[in-house]
Amino acid sequence: MVYITGDCHGDWSRFSSKSFPEQKDMLADDKDKSIVIVCGDFGIWHDNKEERYWLDWLSNKPFTVCFVDGNHENFDRLYSEEFETVDFHGGQAHKIRDNIFHLMRGHVFNFEGKSFFAFGGASSHDIDDGILDKDDFDNKKEFVQTYRKWDKENKMFRVNHVSWWKQELPTQEEMDFGIETLVKNDNEVDYIVSHCCPQEVASIFSMGCYKTDVLTTYFDTIARDNKFTKWFFGHYHDNQQIRGKFIMLYEQIIRII
Repeated sequence: MVYITGDCHGDWSRFSSKSFPEQKDMLADDKDKSIVIVCGDFGIWHDNKEERYWLDWLSNKPFTVCFVDGNHENFDRLYSEEFETVDFHGGQAHKIRDNIFHLMRGHVFNFEGKSFFAFGGASSHDIDDGILDKDDFDNKKEFVQTYRKWDKENKMFRVNHVSWWKQELPTQEEMDFGIETLVKNDNEVDYIVSHCCPQEVASIFSMGCYKTDVLTTYFDTIARDNKFTKWFFGHYHDNQQIRGKFIMLYEQIIRII
């Protein structure tokens, strides 16, 4: 069984047995055959007591949780030694818990006999007024004063290495690797899982409101040059089907296999 859902932002309550009753038919000793995929913004943020509690809670579920990264993830942690890089269902992943894995960009994974191309990342839409960086200030007091001023003015901003990371968008190396992986798979996979979507698709549902970036343009190329059955993505906080095979997810959990 493979299920898929959208952004969690660290709120994993949708995986309770009440909200996700399908898990009652899953076997705790066979977690590897029951997969739930999250389309980015899973919620690996700052290590604290609350996060550890909920990750431990998830680790006791009778299924395996996999996620592509979104734009609201702590990339300093994801790519640190805190989480081991492991071989996982044909690709590579960061092991968060025994049954929680971050699917690394550009890899193809095999779940229940179907191939999944995973590629996380997205541009933040809440940074119109900029990114504050502590290193740009002479002292902590000056930084705090600016932060409070911007917050009081209701500016849309985030703080570098605290609430924003440049790794939200891929490097050229990551994008090249994704193309190479797809070529090795004869440019055909069953499913594509990402956080944002191709620019052509975003332009349809947003009526041109979302600006193009290096990743949405890259996804235009992926969509054009590859065969796939469905493309699942999150990021936009809604549930929609666009052009038949592009599926935007938020709080819904749907079964695909």
